[in-house]
Amino acid sequence: MLLITDRYCRPIVNLRISLTQQCDLECFYCHREGQEHSHAEMTPEEIFKITRMGTEFGIRRIKLTGGEPLTRTDLPQIVHLLSSLTDIQEISLVTNARQLTLERALELKRSGLDRVNVNLPSVNEDTYRKIVGRDIRQALAGVKAAAKAGLNPIKVNVVLLRGLNSDEVQSMMRFAENIGAVLQLIELEPVKKGEEFYTQYHYPLDDLERELSSKASSVRVRHSMQNRRVYTVGGLDVEIVKPVENSEFCMHCTKLRLTSDGKLKPCLMSQEHLLDILTPLRRGEDSGILRQIFKEAIDLRRPYYSTVGTSSIR
Repeated sequence: MLLITDRYCRPIVNLRISLTQQCDLECFYCHREGQEHSHAEMTPEEIFKITRMGTEFGIRRIKLTGGEPLTRTDLPQIVHLLSSLTDIQEISLVTNARQLTLERALELKRSGLDRVNVNLPSVNEDTYRKIVGRDIRQALAGVKAAAKAGLNPIKVNVVLLRGLNSDEVQSMMRFAENIGAVLQLIELEPVKKGEEFYTQYHYPLDDLERELSSKASSVRVRHSMQNRRVYTVGGLDVEIVKPVENSEFCMHCTKLRLTSDGKLKPCLMSQEHLLDILTPLRRGEDSGILRQIFKEAIDLRRPYYSTVGTSSIR
């Protein structure tokens, strides 16, 4: 297959699909994939058709996000349909794990789900409740269910927030290592939040990364994921995600996004250039027109933070 790239020679191999804007939590820092609120959702068949078209442009990995994807009772059907696409190499799920019982985890595994990313801002009960407003026990049970069902490697996502969980890195590292997970430490992104909010909670990861680098037995770079660095410390892999004002991150981005209401979104950080592919699909438009929409979305991609200058949406 001919390798298709955007205007900056970046291949598009990852499709991040938001299944819903519904969620059972109200995390105050959540950017909801940069999407404006919408109650509209795609059917499993519509998700399948759009993704199948994406494989013609090089899509090989699917990440299902929300909101909270587990609020959809038809999630196993969605996963099953996507897993039938022979070009798809991996299907993963981003979840807070609170609704991930062992029964549901096993069903998703049987349907074709490969692994999960669990958004877990803290393993301290008080901190967790302060950030998400709920008890932590369901989330921890969900992580254990994912491990028991074989949805590995589990990745624990931690958005570090100044003054809330920024001093809990060591406890998160111990937790992730104990359950055999990869720990992703993520910089707060200035998406859909004001300047005051961002200034108050943004915690830069530069010093932390230098500390990890000094302790790591090895370092590898994930070239297909914005050249992120992964540090092996003891028996744990720690991945650093620094998207803010990071030209290297943007220049190596291989993602395209599909919003829950059926729009192709070229960049998380920008609200520009969203292209509606669901409406023409529902109208029964010719596949050539739909392919053109997909191609246009790829052509509209640009590095949000470039070496020429930076933009701000704070």
